[in-house]
Amino acid sequence: MEQTTTIFGIRAIIEAIESNSSIEKVYLQKGLRGDLFFELDKIIKKNKISVSVVPIEKLNRLSKHNNHQGAVAKISPISFHDLETIIENSLELNKTPLFLVLDQISDVRNFGAIIRTAECTGVNAIIIQKSGSAPVNAETIKTSAGAAFKIPICKVDHIKDAIFQLQAADIKLVAATEKTEDSLYSVDFKQPTAIIMGSEHKGVSNSILKMVDNKAKLPLLGEIGSLNVSVACGAFLYEAIRQRHS
Repeated sequence: MEQTTTIFGIRAIIEAIESNSSIEKVYLQKGLRGDLFFELDKIIKKNKISVSVVPIEKLNRLSKHNNHQGAVAKISPISFHDLETIIENSLELNKTPLFLVLDQISDVRNFGAIIRTAECTGVNAIIIQKSGSAPVNAETIKTSAGAAFKIPICKVDHIKDAIFQLQAADIKLVAATEKTEDSLYSVDFKQPTAIIMGSEHKGVSNSILKMVDNKAKLPLLGEIGSLNVSVACGAFLYEAIRQRHS
């Protein structure tokens, strides 16, 4: 299995970003200063790359004590896809494509499990946000059973950007949320649809809920108030498949 690549050194990271490498995260040393650092900081902000400011000891571990110059980056083992192109191609190939939008899922195991289920249910693409989302790293790929290499994953600056593009293509937006009285089983999935799953702790953000066509929840008959997001996602995806194959 292809592993996440680690690169170190300020200049090397700048060049990797400028060459459009899929940078998952940059780790910077606390108190780092200098012209080269400010150049790196500027390009990181411009490209909205996730950053953690950490002690030098962590950088030493990440770089295996090589000369990191106070900066280490993780490069994703997969390439990300352009959302607009994916939407266009999906509509050309399939009259009722199915998309999955993840509103800042943060746990890599949940993310990997969702990718696996999405691939098994024929989802055309998974859409994530550049910042605040779980990385596609070795653990994600392992949990996905390799499905991360088989399904297109698109990164957007903000989930709202994806919403606007999906709406422009007349794709129905369905949010999984407990903030509704409507059941999953009352939603019509027999048209081009994007299912939106929220983060483990906050669910789908309120600003996104205001933009969707349908809000739906799963019936919970026990005493526990919610399901694991990957399990809930599976239920939503398979309801869509059930309707389309009935």
